[in-house]
This record gives sequence, C-alpha cells and structure tokens, in this order.
Amino acid sequence: MAVSYSILVVDDNRSILTSLQFLLGDYFAHVLSLSSPQGMLALLEREEVDVVLLDMNFSAGINNGNEGLFWLQELKAHFPNLPVVLFTAYADIELAVEGLKRGAADFVVKPWDNKKMVQVLLAVCGQNKKKNDPECEVPRTMYWGESEAMRRLRTLVERCSVTHANVLITGENGTGKEMLAREIHTLSPRHAAPMVSVDMGAITDTLFESELFGHVKGAFTDARQDRVGRFEAAHGGTLFLDEIGNLPLYLQAKLLTAVQNRQIVRVGSNQPVGVDIRLICATNRDLQEMVVRNEFREDLLYRINTIHLHLPPLRERKEDILPLAYRFLKSYSQMYHRRFDGFTGEAEVRLMAHPWYGNIRELQHTLERAVILCGECENGKLPAPVLHLADDERRSGEAEEQVRTLEEMEMSAIRQALEQCRGNYSLAASRLGISRQTLYNKIKRYGL
Repeated sequence: MAVSYSILVVDDNRSILTSLQFLLGDYFAHVLSLSSPQGMLALLEREEVDVVLLDMNFSAGINNGNEGLFWLQELKAHFPNLPVVLFTAYADIELAVEGLKRGAADFVVKPWDNKKMVQVLLAVCGQNKKKNDPECEVPRTMYWGESEAMRRLRTLVERCSVTHANVLITGENGTGKEMLAREIHTLSPRHAAPMVSVDMGAITDTLFESELFGHVKGAFTDARQDRVGRFEAAHGGTLFLDEIGNLPLYLQAKLLTAVQNRQIVRVGSNQPVGVDIRLICATNRDLQEMVVRNEFREDLLYRINTIHLHLPPLRERKEDILPLAYRFLKSYSQMYHRRFDGFTGEAEVRLMAHPWYGNIRELQHTLERAVILCGECENGKLPAPVLHLADDERRSGEAEEQVRTLEEMEMSAIRQALEQCRGNYSLAASRLGISRQTLYNKIKRYGL
C-alpha cells in the first residue's frame, strides 16, 4: 500500500531503475528516477521529494570513484534537511560508512533485499517527518513505561551509557534488545559516530572472519579488493552483536582475541589494525548455563558482561501494554491513513489478558495487521474481533497451570510458525521476527 512519500532514485544502471520503479511504486506515491546525478539538483528545485536513493558510483569518473560522496556533499549543501540513502556494492561498505559520517541517513547494499530496502527507505522518511512534524510520532525510540522493573533499568542505562564499558543485554525475543542498544549508543559520548549492528545468527561460519574483521584483495577467490569488516566500520562508535549466544564455540576464541586486544587482522593480512569500539551484545539465551554446558567460553562472557541489563517480558509489565498499544495504533493509523483514536472496552480487556509470548514485537505486528484489515470502524475505536486474540482466556489459563521454560516456548513458537507456513522457512522466519539463518540454527539446535 503506497504512502504519501516521494522518492528520487539516482543510478546509472537503467535495469536497476526499472526494477526499483516497480518495487517502490507499491510503497511510494511518487517514484522519480535519474540515470545521472548531473540534473539532480535542478530536479529537486522543482519537485517535492522526501528521500533520495543515491548510487555511489557512476560511469563518469568524478572524484576517482567516490562520486557518491561528492554528490552527497552537494545534496547536503543545497538541501540540508533532505535525507539521503546511499546505494552501494557489497565491496564498498567502507565508502558507505564514510557517507554516514558525512550526513547520509543510511545505506543499502547491492544486491539488495526487497523487504530490507523498503523498510530502510520508509523508516528514513518516517524519522525525517517526525523531526519536522511533532504531531507525527513514530515509535522507534525507547519506551520506558511505568513498571518498577523498567524504572530500575532506565536508571542503570543512564549510568552506564556515559561510560565506554561493554554491555550485555538479555531478554526474550521481541523485548526490544536492539532498540535498547541504540538508546545506549544515543546517550553515549560516541553518539556522533556510527553504531554497526551484526546478527551473529545470520553469519555463516566460513564468512565470520571476513564479515567481522575484513579481508585484503586476493585473500580468497572472490576477494577482488580490500574490504573493511564490521569492527573497523564501527571505529569510534558502537558495535552491536545480536544473538551472541548463537556463535559456535570454536569461533568465540577469535572474537575474544579481538575484543581483548582491541585490534583485528584482516583475512589474508599479517598487519594488525587497532579499533576503538564500544561493544554491546545481546542474547535471549542463558549464557551462564551455556558456560556450564561448555557451549560458551567463560572468559568471553566476562569480557562482554561488564554491565548486564535485562529486559523483562511484556507479560511481567502489564501496565505498559495499553500505552504501547496506543502508540502503535497512532503510528499505523498515520502510516496507513486510517482514523483510529482508541480501542473499544472489550478490545482493551483482550489486550490486557493476552500473554504476549512474542512481547512488544508481537503487539506491534498485531496492531499493524488490525489497522490494515479493519478499515473504518464506528467512532474510530478499534474493535476486539479484528485483533484475532479469541483464545486469550484458554492460553492464559494454560500458562498459569504450567510454567514453561524459555526454550520450550521458543520451540513451540517455531513449530507453530512452520506448521502455519507449511514448511516455508523464509515466511516462518519473517513471522517470528528473526533471520532465515537464525531459524535454521534454532531448528538444528532443537532437532525440529
């Protein structure tokens, strides 16, 4: 469903322009395209545009291949409030990181993932609209709520954010661990530098060193030029390692060496490179128990666990359910141009009674689906049936009768997702809010 945003795509590959016209046309009201940046500034003087997707390399040899950085500077000089997303090849991530330092809002890597591309562009538009329109609140910032557990957590975060100490964030899936990591980065002295995120469950064992430490040209068959890794990309800023509990034991020693020495060696090189990072890790697993089972190195746990922050599940902070639901309702009503300003009484009761095993992520997806499917409702109140929470009472009773471990709940959620998606791993991973590789790892771990 198209939203009222306009986008300009600048790329010298006409087949890419054609593909993006089809893809983005379903999400943007207007999709403009240029095969050369030469006429870009003049077009922007005439047209209202919410975001520019700018390729980093064009056929004209401006600035020795760094054309994207040159034209980024031109855009920021003439249109300082216009967000720019850089479009770059996988090997040019180092240039993209430099672009972030010079004012780019984000970057997308070629070959791109359609869903990720759309998410990045819409998020950038939403964030920019929020900055310029205080009435348009998009809930992408940390919501602390009113519970005692979250008040204590906020106090800890405010104390540790101003330091450079390593942080370990634990909590169930969907509790907002990455959002908390971004909050820490925003409050830290490193906020002007990038925060680089890595899903450790999505990195294959063979690409681990290249992805985190980089490689030099010729290090292996496809290494056609030097490439910086995530450690170097985060230099001066924050490195966020999500799903740290999924890292195989034999790779943990390599990570420990880099974290301990604050230097890395690119694959194919013998030259150590110093890195200045603040490390934040996150997991939904019990790392202490994994240490006992010899699945996680105790010395690595000590290194990443200087400060331990735990995010409580949503069912343990029920006073935050309705305020969060109203935030999401407002956001998605604006996004999809619907007129909802609240819930019926029955809907509020259902929301409070639901166990929310998927936590905030499940609540968010539930509200987005409800807003899309409901259409216009009487008096602008979202009714209970459209939430599809009919089995709340039965599920809540079962939860009270039998306390299940986190692993049991996770196994059950994966089985249910696979059954509903008829074995389609990509669709199941999307519904669970995890990557396909993470889903593979969990299926293998649980023997499903």
